[in-house]
Amino acid sequence: MVNKIETALFNDLPKEPSPAAVEQYKLYVETAEQNSSRRLAANSFFLTINTGISALFGYMASFKQVDAMIAQLAVPVAGIMLSYFWYRLIVSYREMNRAKFKVIHEMENHLPFKVFEAEWEAAEHGENPKGYRPYTNIEAAVPWVFISIHSLLLVSSIINSLIM
Repeated sequence: MVNKIETALFNDLPKEPSPAAVEQYKLYVETAEQNSSRRLAANSFFLTINTGISALFGYMASFKQVDAMIAQLAVPVAGIMLSYFWYRLIVSYREMNRAKFKVIHEMENHLPFKVFEAEWEAAEHGENPKGYRPYTNIEAAVPWVFISIHSLLLVSSIINSLIM
């Protein structure tokens, strides 16, 4: 069975990679790095917003008016939704990186060294918990921590609004 990625990339490519093929490889690796940079920037954004939402909830909790109680319900709901979208974005970036590295590994089959493939082998494919653990596995847990915090705040707001 013919590998679809390899066929798409290397149809009629000579055995020795041309300078243009090497340059294309470099540019493609750079897009994988840019994808990771965008993911880190998105994480910083969502972390900042979630911290702000938590602070806003604390501020709103000091008020007893009806409007403040409504906000105390709305703020955690917004935090839950935002955190869930954050989680989905992390998963999307992870899947895009997986696709990019499949392509990079195929490109390396036509280069003298398979550095990314060798690195992935050395990291035991992220399957050894005592060794390398893929960053996105850890990273994806953070939005769930915020979802839990916002959920607790929502439950406490509901309880407080029923008591008052």
